This record gives sequence, structure tokens and C-alpha cells, in this order.
Amino acid sequence: MSTLPLVRRLFALTALAACCCLNAANAAIPVYGFMVKHTYPHDPQAFTQGLFFKDGYLFESTGQYGRSWLRKVDVNTGKVLQQKDLPKDIFGEGSTLVGDEIVSLTWTSKYGFVFDQKTFTLKRKFTYDSEGWGLASDASYVYMSDGSPTIHILDPKTLREQRRIQVTADGKPVPQLNELEMVEGELFANVWGTDLIARIDPSNGNVVGWIDLSGLLPVEKRGTSSADAVLNGIAYDAKHKRLFVTGKLWPKMFDIELVRMQNR
Repeated sequence: MSTLPLVRRLFALTALAACCCLNAANAAIPVYGFMVKHTYPHDPQAFTQGLFFKDGYLFESTGQYGRSWLRKVDVNTGKVLQQKDLPKDIFGEGSTLVGDEIVSLTWTSKYGFVFDQKTFTLKRKFTYDSEGWGLASDASYVYMSDGSPTIHILDPKTLREQRRIQVTADGKPVPQLNELEMVEGELFANVWGTDLIARIDPSNGNVVGWIDLSGLLPVEKRGTSSADAVLNGIAYDAKHKRLFVTGKLWPKMFDIELVRMQNR
């Protein structure tokens, strides 16, 4: 997702602030901070839209016209080992692994791509009716965000929508859901324009936890004045229980451990 009018970003921040204030008041939804375990280099030119981990490597999809790529990246060095350039008139979005294929979205073109995971060869395209923002998958479904509180649940074989859930925190809709990742049965979602990740029950859309990554990489250390350089990108190494996070245009990626905040 690209730079949009400031009013929309302020709407996102206001809505999430309301959710968090409510949570702090009644302590109904736990809040987690973080401890940085490892820091890795990340390409500061990568406008991160999708991120996932597979067989020791990170796979990343990026956005912006003329700079939308699908990449295989060495975790430790940040070196790009393999890259597929998307057409210059395409604004790339989220991606996820489905079997031996990589499924990726476009922002407003209303179609996505299916690539071979090993060769990055384009195998086919698929269509959808909304904007495309984030993707994640588990053994049963593919989950897609569109920048609203809605999560579209797709059949992994046909990529056709099966149903939708509305993401809510204490009954209030959570807007601006962006990059997605399945982590131990929960759907993690970056909330665009904030330092928050929502932990969502994928069966009903209820937020069961907030992750507050404020201070992970302060604005002055992001190496750019771009307002787009926000937190976005979650990947999970299930075998070694590693949780990776980064941001658009960030020079660093982090392996973090979640820490339950006291009295929250």
C-alpha cells in the first residue's frame, strides 16, 4: 500500500488509539512488548509488503511502481539470492506460500500472481474484487486483507473467496489491517501507519492480543524522511520459534521475543 492522504493515516491512528485506550482501561486484551534477540540487515530500498520464512530463507514481496519485486533473501546477510521483477505498471503487495507455490497480490489491479516457489516462474493469475494488501496461509485457508477490518478467507486451491470475517477488538472494528502472518494458530496483522500488530483469532476475527513495537526502530534511525517508512512485514520460523519483523524502507530486520506487559 502506497502513500495515501494524511487524513486516512490520522483516521487509522485515531481508531487504533481508541482500541488501545479501551484495552488499557479494562485489561480485556493483553498487550505484549518485545525483546530484540537478533538484528539483521534489510535492504532500505525494499518497500516491504509481504514476508514469509521457508527452508532457512526469507521471501519478500515489495511495492511501488517500477520497484515491485519478489525476492529470496539470506536472513543473516540480507543478500538478495533470487529476484523476480513485476511489470512496471503493477504495485506489488502481500505474499504467502501455498504448497510449493507463492501467491502474491497487487494493490489496485484486482488480480494476483501464482509463482513457482523454486524458480519464481509465473504459473497463473487469479482475480479478486477488493484492493489487495496482505496475505497469510495455514493448512486450510489463505487469508487476505484489503486495508479495512475485513479478512477474506480463500480456498487454497482455487483462491476463490469462501467467507469473510470482521476483525474487532472488544466489539470495535480494527481498520487498516495490512501484512499478515500465521503464528501458532493466530493471525498476526500489521496495522498500517502504527507500531501495532494485532493478534487475531482466525475463526471469528476477535483480537486476542496487541503487540506494541514502539521504539523498535525509531523514526530518526530509519535512514529516510519518507512517511511510508512504517512497520510492515512479519515472518515466522515455526521450527525454531523465531519471529521476524521489519518495515517498509527499513535498513534493519529484527528477530524478537514477545514479552507480556504488566497490568495489561
